[in-house]
Amino acid sequence: MEKDFDKIAERLLEAPYWVIDMLPMQVPQGSAGQFFTVERYYLEAPQHERMCCRFADVLLKLNCYHDLMVSHDDAWFSNPGPAMLVEWLTVALRRGHLCALIDDGASLITASSGNICMTLYNPSPDLLQLVRQLAAAAGLFLWQPKGKS
Repeated sequence: MEKDFDKIAERLLEAPYWVIDMLPMQVPQGSAGQFFTVERYYLEAPQHERMCCRFADVLLKLNCYHDLMVSHDDAWFSNPGPAMLVEWLTVALRRGHLCALIDDGASLITASSGNICMTLYNPSPDLLQLVRQLAAAAGLFLWQPKGKS
């Protein structure tokens, strides 16, 4: 029987999650800084392409340790080639959405247009530690929003 990866991903969206981000923590609501101006800056070329490369580094290196089942055009692909995965991620961060199930649906990473972060759902302690190291190597941070544990 074939697995319904869409249902697995949908279920995982309700699990505890962590954010893979350019910032080390969530910006407090009402902050005196200019978060939205800075966010818009990073959503424009060429900064957006550099952010895509950082996120791609995390996914590609993660795929060295874990199987990824990646959604693209309403289909799921097992361990797509590096160039394909980078292309799909780049497109998703411009105008779409990407889901990558980790280890047959134990965990999930998502990326969406209009965001300069990825989200990791339901990570095991070992996966969390690995993603933290991969994010740091890419110049990114891993943090959990308050009340989401």
